[in-house]
Amino acid sequence: MKKIVLSCTILAASFAFANPYAKCVACHGANGEKVALGKSKIIKDMSKEDFIASLKGYQDGTYGGPMKAMMTGQVKGMSEDTMKELADLIVK
Repeated sequence: MKKIVLSCTILAASFAFANPYAKCVACHGANGEKVALGKSKIIKDMSKEDFIASLKGYQDGTYGGPMKAMMTGQVKGMSEDTMKELADLIVK
């Protein structure tokens, strides 16, 4: 399991500089339709407000379940504008 998490983290990090959405796609799917690593919520089904609140919660350590450590690294340094962009792309 640790190898899978590490692989996904490395893959996501390699795309992060080019496109912040690529971080999400690696585990959550192109349309936010996947249960990432069998443990997450389906993010396309969240409201934009809940999606942004969860990202902020990962940043400040107040949100998260089994994937908290991985997600904290994914959103570290992410601006609120980027979070809103991601919400517009993923949440319908």
